[in-house]
Amino acid sequence: MSRQIRIEYEGAIYHVLNRGDRREKIFLDDKDRQTFLKTLGEVCLRAGWRVHAYCLMGNHFHLVIETPQPTLVLGMKWFLGTYTQRFNARHRMWGHLFSGRYKSLIVDGSENFYFRTVCDYVHLNPARVRMLEPEQALVEYPWSSFPLYLLSPTRRPVWLETGRLLGELGLEEDTVRSRKAFSRLLEQRRDLGEDEKMVGMIRRGWHFGPPDFVERITDRFSRQAKPESFRAAEHGEIMEVKSRRIIGEFLAVHGWDCDRLKSERKGHPLKIRLAAELRNNTTQSVEWIASELCAGTRGTLSNALSKLNRI
Repeated sequence: MSRQIRIEYEGAIYHVLNRGDRREKIFLDDKDRQTFLKTLGEVCLRAGWRVHAYCLMGNHFHLVIETPQPTLVLGMKWFLGTYTQRFNARHRMWGHLFSGRYKSLIVDGSENFYFRTVCDYVHLNPARVRMLEPEQALVEYPWSSFPLYLLSPTRRPVWLETGRLLGELGLEEDTVRSRKAFSRLLEQRRDLGEDEKMVGMIRRGWHFGPPDFVERITDRFSRQAKPESFRAAEHGEIMEVKSRRIIGEFLAVHGWDCDRLKSERKGHPLKIRLAAELRNNTTQSVEWIASELCAGTRGTLSNALSKLNRI
């Protein structure tokens, strides 16, 4: 089975979601929900997480978490395993509770829009799936972090970080007036409806940010990640960004441009050297490299690379 991308770095922000095995319930009553939140608080202490938003549904949960240290994988392993053990012990059950690997959408934290949008997506979830009637306020759904945003700081769990979201909405001070303004803003978002394109990116993507976000992720990926641990489509997207950067830098060093790359003969020594650099530093196929560099067929380039390696 293909595996979802896991990129970890200091200060990363994620939208994390996981469902019950075979889409069965992961909360049978409010006691389970309280246990889940208690366990969430414990993993925040252990892994140093900051929770910016959460929402507990019947058979799944949503979290927006920030990891000051790269602890997503280890933290989630402990968190999901511990909650499963507590759930099974309470209900005298055994076996898996969650369905496979959790989804983690990495969110660009350098621009306010993407962080706010994903937090709003989580807080609006009860209304989106009609667990609230149209006339009911969002605050009436008790198993979301939204009602906690409207409480005074001393009445919130210490692991819930509200300052960033409030600040990005221009609500710098955590006062009664600011909290009421926050409530009005989210209700207005609910009335206006959500941007379906943004919702689609959150639901189906592995990253959520502007066009250059993948390139910035690539910088970190190149230093720490193992390509074989990632799903092909996601790894391919990162590798293409990295490959084109290598090509651009190589051409610049040698005073070439894309037109000259296309026009030079397929066996030009510089093309073969560039192909070798791509093979050594990316996971692109010989066929892809031959096409990009106008270096002939796969077989032609493979023979040229073999000769280069024997020199």
